[in-house]
Amino acid sequence: MTHPYFAKARHPRVLAHRGLITTAGGDSGVWENSAAAFAAAHAAGAEYIETDCQVTADGDVVLFHDSTLERLVGDPRPIRTVRTRELALIFADHGGLLTVGDALSTFPSTRFNIDVKTAEAADPLGPILVDHTHRVLITSFSDANRRATVASALRAGADLRPATSGGSRTIAALRAVSALHLSPARLLRDIDALQIPERHGALRVLTPSLLRAAHRRDVEVHVWTVNDPDSMRRLVGAGVDGLVTDCADLALATIGR
Repeated sequence: MTHPYFAKARHPRVLAHRGLITTAGGDSGVWENSAAAFAAAHAAGAEYIETDCQVTADGDVVLFHDSTLERLVGDPRPIRTVRTRELALIFADHGGLLTVGDALSTFPSTRFNIDVKTAEAADPLGPILVDHTHRVLITSFSDANRRATVASALRAGADLRPATSGGSRTIAALRAVSALHLSPARLLRDIDALQIPERHGALRVLTPSLLRAAHRRDVEVHVWTVNDPDSMRRLVGAGVDGLVTDCADLALATIGR
């Protein structure tokens, strides 16, 4: 049965990768995964936002991709050692920091794709999602992080598990199984989507056999990160169900919205 995360939403999906930074937003210093970037994605018509979470020194689950501040501000400190208030001050001139709870309340109609970047986020994230599991998809390169987050949400009283996307091991196993024309049923139990690059180096990850195997189990396939209009059209034409993109406004226009 299709998870409510996908119900009554347009197909193919456009997932705004860490929000949307428009030209005007970039000129004014807006950062990815900020309130301003999410507002821009929402204003452009994106129903789905892809984001990432880390845990601060205060135990707050915040929307942040990297494990440190190095890339954004040249500060090597891990996010887990930074107080939430300090992180909010760092974000203040760059679009505004969001916790997961902030994002869910500020954008009540948006469906979120949350990448659990660290095992420490799984347990505190679950209770935050309890009332929102119908519009949240949990993903991680780590299948263990994904499973732990789902378990935490259910322990906290969620009536419905969040949607989930398979981690690296699941995807690698499915690629092998599909190439051998074996049943993917066990691998795809409680999996609602596969979010993959088209290629990983010289290896083609998205293959016709993988796509067929996923679709036989009613599992969607989303490809990241797709910013070129020709690639968007080609992938949608090949049957993929969603595009994770830095250019949600362009993707929405390209695939005919």
